[in-house]
Amino acid sequence: MPRKHLGLTLIELLLFITVVGIALAAMMSVFTQATQASSDPMIRRQQLAIAESLLREVQLMPFTYCDPDDANAASAISSGGCASLAEGSGPEAGESRYGPTAYFDNVNDYAGFAMSGIRDMANQAVAGLAGYSASVAVAATALDTVGATDALKITVTVTAPDTSTLSLQGWRTRYAPNAID
Repeated sequence: MPRKHLGLTLIELLLFITVVGIALAAMMSVFTQATQASSDPMIRRQQLAIAESLLREVQLMPFTYCDPDDANAASAISSGGCASLAEGSGPEAGESRYGPTAYFDNVNDYAGFAMSGIRDMANQAVAGLAGYSASVAVAATALDTVGATDALKITVTVTAPDTSTLSLQGWRTRYAPNAID
């Protein structure tokens, strides 16, 4: 009676190695593509934290017809009611986010603001964020039933060291025509 041979032939072994090799190569290409397409989660979280912080800073500023330094800022019901300093887009002469003598005092002052390397309000570099940059755009835009003269759309864009960008948008409306807060 012939005896059965147990085991694999050389052809079966080579065929198995070929099939497994093709499957592994396909899986590796999927993993490689997924890794290249995803951004570093820490970078994305840093961008979001920077953008949220700067957006909150801008939204907390007053939104008035007159510059808050104007004598009629609290009573003006239009920019025509200002004594001399009607609020415009961008900072007034001498104003800066960092001072030292005149700080931004209105939402509109942040229009066009940009910083390369993230800095705090005291103009000190924030450790670990030197490769990031941020910019702010402020535009008068209608919001539902609120007219464009009484609503501002604020867009904060943060660029990371890997050149990826993240933008956040928020709104600031006048709570009352002459509110300085």
